[in-house]
Amino acid sequence: MSRLLADGSEDRYWMIAEGKARSYELVGQSARLRNVLRLASKLGRGNWPVLLLGETGTGKELVARTIHRSGPGGPFVTIDCSSMVGPLMESELFGHVKGAFTGAHSNKIGLIEQANGGTAFFDEIGELPLDLQAKLLRVLQEKEFRPVGSLQVRKSSFRIIAATNRDLAKEVEKGRFRQDLYYRLNVVTLRLSPLRERKEDLPALIRHFLELYGNGHTISGELLELMMAYDWPGNVRELENCIQHMVAINSGPVLHLHDAPSQLLHFHEQRRRPSGNFLQAAAAAAPPGAEGGEASDSFVTPVLPLAEMERRAIINALRYTKGDRVMAAHLLGIGRTTLYRKIKEYGIRD
Repeated sequence: MSRLLADGSEDRYWMIAEGKARSYELVGQSARLRNVLRLASKLGRGNWPVLLLGETGTGKELVARTIHRSGPGGPFVTIDCSSMVGPLMESELFGHVKGAFTGAHSNKIGLIEQANGGTAFFDEIGELPLDLQAKLLRVLQEKEFRPVGSLQVRKSSFRIIAATNRDLAKEVEKGRFRQDLYYRLNVVTLRLSPLRERKEDLPALIRHFLELYGNGHTISGELLELMMAYDWPGNVRELENCIQHMVAINSGPVLHLHDAPSQLLHFHEQRRRPSGNFLQAAAAAAPPGAEGGEASDSFVTPVLPLAEMERRAIINALRYTKGDRVMAAHLLGIGRTTLYRKIKEYGIRD
């Protein structure tokens, strides 16, 4: 699959999933994403170490693959540091020779050797133990290593791309990450924005995942409004899982609010509660008689009726959003249809 970016360049993203090739794009046209793609394309032409920073689910591996595809080629080897535990971690990284330890019935090539001539992507590198950090540093400096149980030195030269959701500078201060390795990795840093900071990409991402997992499915306007308001703490990965969930349980062509997973339904219920949201704050901030040209009261009671508080809050929200009713409903914590009904009920003029 290919598409044309805003800067006129063409991009292709491919991922092997469960033994079958399928297209997997860095979808969106936000300025933040376009900047990442532009830098990734440039970085692929060199061999500099790259450190990718970002929350879980922001697409760090996709960016790493984009950098790799922009380069000369070779293997792309993913090393998930969070999944390697116990005494076999060193064997996974560097391999071992037959008889090196109980159960080592044959020689094994490690991930470091597999990456020779290509790219080694160290995902969640902040999880790597200190002793292996020291050995990795030597590989990066000397381009050589020894498999477990072997006296023979082997060579491996590769580009390293590391990713983490931790603040490695703070990890260095706490003694949990080697300072020399941090400086070795922190040559070029790319920070990936969470989905809540680039919501303009949400509609394109939703369409992409509906095309990938759906069967002609679409989503209702009410559900789209809720998804646009939600902050997606799990980022693109959470959005993907959400679409899969709704497609799996819905037999019809249109996905509705009741098809949403529990976290979205819980968020929807919270938005419907007027307490503690913009409704009270806007009503409290609205001065008496400031309702957009309406006559002020000749007498102000110490406590306003709830209906009057609600009316003033709606007027204040509409004024703040310059008449954008969808955004005003979001700020007030109520649904769009509810806002329309109340505007008519209170006789509020645009």
